Amino acid sequence: MHPYTQRNIRAWHRRFSKQGWTIRVLDRLPSSPLNVANFLDISDPGTFPRAFLDGTIGGDYAPQHTSDLVRWPLLLKYGGVYADVGLMQIGDLDRLWRETVGDPASRFEILSYNAGGVEEHSLTNYFLASGRNNPLFARCHRLFLELWAADGGKTSTEGMHSSPLLKGVPLMGGSFTIEEEGKKIGPEEVSRMLTDYIIQGQAMTLVMGLIDDEDGWNGPKYVAEHVYGIEYMVGSQLINDMTGWDGKKAFDLMSLSLPKEGETESAEQKQARDIVEACLQKSFGFKLAHGLILRVFGDTLGSLWRKHVGSDDVPGTYAHWLRHGTIYWNPDEVPTTLDFKVIEPFKRGPLLREE
Repeated sequence: MHPYTQRNIRAWHRRFSKQGWTIRVLDRLPSSPLNVANFLDISDPGTFPRAFLDGTIGGDYAPQHTSDLVRWPLLLKYGGVYADVGLMQIGDLDRLWRETVGDPASRFEILSYNAGGVEEHSLTNYFLASGRNNPLFARCHRLFLELWAADGGKTSTEGMHSSPLLKGVPLMGGSFTIEEEGKKIGPEEVSRMLTDYIIQGQAMTLVMGLIDDEDGWNGPKYVAEHVYGIEYMVGSQLINDMTGWDGKKAFDLMSLSLPKEGETESAEQKQARDIVEACLQKSFGFKLAHGLILRVFGDTLGSLWRKHVGSDDVPGTYAHWLRHGTIYWNPDEVPTTLDFKVIEPFKRGPLLREE
């Protein structure tokens, strides 16, 4: 693992292990005690697609899509929290868990971030929490496996956006363009690429917008009644929001040293301080962006921390202050949930029947 993600995991452990949590970083190394195979039956076609079973998942983002296939089966079997290693935890996860999913008297059965307003059901897959055998995630995984089984068995997510099983769900990122090597990729193609990349999120959105009378499933009603959705921009993307998604700017600000005693705070130092204070006061986490997003926005704070080893933890810098806060700081309040509305369904009919 990259050193900055190792620090993320150590911060999770230092904070939450003393409250009874176990933090595991799973892998697929044959000799590892944390190999996925020690937690799930990797030979079960009802759990994993053929490409996972025979190790043929390909494409530019094979590690991410391998991880996508693991998180729902883990949650369905064990319950708990799945988080990407690129997620810095800020808020009091233990308290929020105990007040929602972990409380048998609570109406909430899922905890996640939501990208959109109360009428947009778009949970992020980088942080998912539930009890065992959650009915929403069970249906999401069934659909996900069906997408991978198309055309005799997929080896990548390319083209999955066009599956008739996802008909009616809007594609993602409709306004972005990419310029590479003198070539411009338009918003429609970028939208298809982004949707294929985050196809797990697309499957989740379909199930949340599905009414299947034969199966007794009403997704819009389930979300409104049982999903605790944290607004994702302030909740998990605040540094990016406050720097206009300019990764170089975020990196430069976080790399600044705090003013020493007697020094006057510069405008840049004030901006960096505002960012750290806002994250520690308002955010529940911070998701370091990688993957396809680099082709859209260029370097991100996460990619630059990866390139400049140790730059996220230089004593006396704003990055170090933020790191310190993720271990020793707890905001007074937990984030509130969006008051989800019962939306019009994207689809009526059986989950795996093409409409």
